[in-house]
Amino acid sequence: MHLLASAPQEEHIGITKLVEHGWHDDIIFFLQNKLPRIVAVLLVIFVLQRIVLFFVRKMRRRADHQVGNFHRAAQLRTMASILRGTSYGVLAFIAFLQLLNIFDIPYQPILASAGIVGIGVGLGAQSIFKDMLNGIFILVEDQYNVGEVVLLAGLKGTVEDLSLRRTTLRDADGTLYIIPNSQIATVSNLSRDYSVAMLNVSVDASANPDKVIAVLTDVARQVRNDSAFKDIVVADPTILGVDKIEGRAVTYPVQIRVRANQRDIVLRALRRRIIMAFEKEGIPLGNDPANMLILRANNPTAPPAQQPLVS
Repeated sequence: MHLLASAPQEEHIGITKLVEHGWHDDIIFFLQNKLPRIVAVLLVIFVLQRIVLFFVRKMRRRADHQVGNFHRAAQLRTMASILRGTSYGVLAFIAFLQLLNIFDIPYQPILASAGIVGIGVGLGAQSIFKDMLNGIFILVEDQYNVGEVVLLAGLKGTVEDLSLRRTTLRDADGTLYIIPNSQIATVSNLSRDYSVAMLNVSVDASANPDKVIAVLTDVARQVRNDSAFKDIVVADPTILGVDKIEGRAVTYPVQIRVRANQRDIVLRALRRRIIMAFEKEGIPLGNDPANMLILRANNPTAPPAQQPLVS
């Protein structure tokens, strides 16, 4: 009986030792063979990632130094953003394949399955292909770059990020818009070459047009010659004369060509100087015809209004 009872116990001890010996061998094999390869792969990926980041930062620093060439700076920022996103995706894919190879997991069936699944997904995700195709044309044709002010899909803002699939805009209120590139049919770039600061000045019809044009010309030239705007205004102002007459409101357009994205600061200074000059010269501003109150003279033949009875 003692021999029969000790036999299962010895068998259990033997299995335990065998399992422990197997785990011990597996851990030693992992530490000696697989772990160094994993560390080597991660180290290579980290080095490549740092190299990519080095070039991205260098491109961004060069963009910051392009003070006189805004268009070139925007191009460099756009290329840096795309280089960073594309490189990180490629490095992550390479690291994934190398890890599968280290753990002896055949990745050929996975790639084949991914190809079959990709065909099915591609049939149902044509918009993604359209996004990327339109993004390629945007970059190749240099339609806009990071940092430029554009009007896309009815939304106006500054381009914060640009990739093959989407464009990110930030408007003046701080709202962030994410627009798929396939939704961009027409691009209005407000930051290329130059902008035109256009101001329609409404003056009352009683003012002498020649005097109004002379005052507007003098004020616009003051803004042009101001030291604060000498690097912003790129051409002499243009006073187009009488452009529109609506009731007693006469419109005089004023145009000043300025550098890209610099219209608002010039228009603020121009409005301020026009108000002060008109006040000094006694030139009345025009009224909106939609808000004019038309007073009709009393008809002398009309009977007098009935007076209320006083009790």
